[in-house]
Amino acid sequence: MNDPRSECPVLIVDDDPSMRAALRQWMGLADFHPIEAETAAGALQKLSPAFPGCVVSDVMLKGDDGLALMNRIAELDADIPVILITGHGDVPMAVEAMRAGAYDFVEKPFDPEHMADVVRRASEKRRLVLENRALSRRLADAPALEGRLLGNSPPMQALREQLLHFARTDAAVLVIGETGTGKEVIAQALHDFSPRKDGPFVAINSAALPETMVEAELFGHEAGAFTGADRFRAGRIEAASGGVLFLDEIISMPIALQPKLLRVLQEKQVDRIGGRKPVPVDIRLVSAANMDPRAAVTDRRLREDLLFRLNTIEIVVPPLRERGSDVLMLFDTFLNRFAAQYALDRPDLTGRDEAFLRIYEWPGNVRELRNAAERLVLNAGVGRPSVERLVTGAESAGRPSAGGMLRDLMDTYERSVIANALKRHNGRISAVMDELGVPRRTLNEKMTRLGLSRTQSEGADPGA
Repeated sequence: MNDPRSECPVLIVDDDPSMRAALRQWMGLADFHPIEAETAAGALQKLSPAFPGCVVSDVMLKGDDGLALMNRIAELDADIPVILITGHGDVPMAVEAMRAGAYDFVEKPFDPEHMADVVRRASEKRRLVLENRALSRRLADAPALEGRLLGNSPPMQALREQLLHFARTDAAVLVIGETGTGKEVIAQALHDFSPRKDGPFVAINSAALPETMVEAELFGHEAGAFTGADRFRAGRIEAASGGVLFLDEIISMPIALQPKLLRVLQEKQVDRIGGRKPVPVDIRLVSAANMDPRAAVTDRRLREDLLFRLNTIEIVVPPLRERGSDVLMLFDTFLNRFAAQYALDRPDLTGRDEAFLRIYEWPGNVRELRNAAERLVLNAGVGRPSVERLVTGAESAGRPSAGGMLRDLMDTYERSVIANALKRHNGRISAVMDELGVPRRTLNEKMTRLGLSRTQSEGADPGA
């Protein structure tokens, strides 16, 4: 495991080149990452409230001295530790510096090991400050994110935690999920809960544009670059500078354009069609795919080197069928929203409606569920069709058994759960037992009672 200090910067501020060189060497040997500045003004250009390290500065500098620099740093972020160095043994100055907020005060000549120890403690303090700030932000943002990504199932709770954690970074994100799972909602959340929230959010669906337009849309063009280009136009990448660019259906991007996108990500600049020089851009890229991107690489639909740039962070969105009781909660929420939108009475769900909502696999995911809720609200006053009929166009045959409606619904639900598990595992009984948490004898009894056989599932392996 790498020492976290190797990633921790130490800003060395001294107008003596030999002292900067010595400090640079000592900090490097202590596994820190040294950064140098000759003046207070130069040091301030290298700092921000997100700076993860500490500052080591000589008191005597050309222009503003070390005390003035410390005061300017405190205006930027009072929690950045500043260690001051002096060769004059000025005790009153040391006292003044400590009172003004210096982390420590070291006299020349000093022991390099002692200096490294002071820097180590200051860096650890800074790390804890930034971790506490990040935690506070996540706690403050959590309720707002819950309003966008509804659901109390463990997969959704984990997804929200991931989003709040990754939103604070600038790393590229690849969102992987089936159609209708809400990948663009996640991309928008990564923008809105990030330091780039005041910048633009530009979304483009790679599959929705004709192949002849994708290049011009993404990279822009100069006037006269091609037939019909009568004026300059900035591309979507350029328009997203300072914010987030969301590329949906990234696997549908023409393979010939993928090297050009890769170059944008590597060089942080874009070449307009017909342009003479590249244009600098500052973007965070979020992309989305509805299939395994590694399979797309194997199929030569996605370049492997581009995938390595896209998936610095991977977020996998759970399909609706894996979210348990979230289905009923989401459907109820959508009913309320559409009833208010259309000024209609909110329809109540029957037992059969609830049973269907639970057992249906929802191949269209949240998008399909939302559509079903909207249709139920609109049709409730004209014959009140069942949710099953609205979704599938028909209703399951048969009436309640002699055991009553509840038993019939329970059997229907149980049959669907076991049948779907058999299908997912190609009839392998041991895998179904593990997923459902039931012993073999219990599973066999239920399958016999419900008329199920493992050979009914597609691709069943009789020897499993």
